Amino acid sequence: MPTLRCLAVDDEPLALDLLEDNIRQVPFLELVACCRTIPDALQWLNDSSIDLIFLDIQLPGITGVQFLRSLRPQQKVIFVTAYSHYALEGYELNVVDYLLKPVPFQRFLQACQKALDIMSPTEATIATASIPLPETLHPPTHQDTIWVNADYALIPIRLADLLYVESEKDYLRFHLASQHRPLITRMTLKSLEEKLPSPQFCRVHKSFIVATRHIAAIRNQRLMIGEIWIPISEMYQPDLLVAIGQKPIN
Repeated sequence: MPTLRCLAVDDEPLALDLLEDNIRQVPFLELVACCRTIPDALQWLNDSSIDLIFLDIQLPGITGVQFLRSLRPQQKVIFVTAYSHYALEGYELNVVDYLLKPVPFQRFLQACQKALDIMSPTEATIATASIPLPETLHPPTHQDTIWVNADYALIPIRLADLLYVESEKDYLRFHLASQHRPLITRMTLKSLEEKLPSPQFCRVHKSFIVATRHIAAIRNQRLMIGEIWIPISEMYQPDLLVAIGQKPIN
């Protein structure tokens, strides 16, 4: 079975983490490096043999399209982006595939299979169906549970298990009491806030929602959950005090 040596390029850390996880799930891909800038990617391309690049489009200083135009014609690229309006230009540049974030794993696997078929047509024997995918779960019926798209499936999160949620651009990290690694999904904090019951959950900062039952202490515009100190914005402080049934701190 051929192996494709890959480079992942995205300036968003959470998006790069998800892309890395996807690549490592595909047995015929070998991840050589993850890069957040074009200069880093160029360095790896100069120093290593790279078969396939997973490339974001909106990058600092230069777009993925501009970068692709600078590469040798035979270099194979899969665009992974949140923007659909570059699709025509991408295909005119003969990209292998064009994936829109958030990318379902089955769709990601299809793009990888296409790259394998193009680069090794006589040896490409892996069918996408041969790699098991997580079972898709049914929509929720319990008021104590929310469901999010993470780890290539629809995952239930028990509200009693949820400690806090932090945002980074268009991604959220769900920190749970039952596991060390947070669940990562593409979602906005505002849309999540509308789904969480109040006062059990409270927005305390532009980047944080916390479970009020897990607050251990509040001090100097910060609150503690477990061993983590989380900032409290002045605009959200009154809502927090109402949520925990307290008067403003003098």
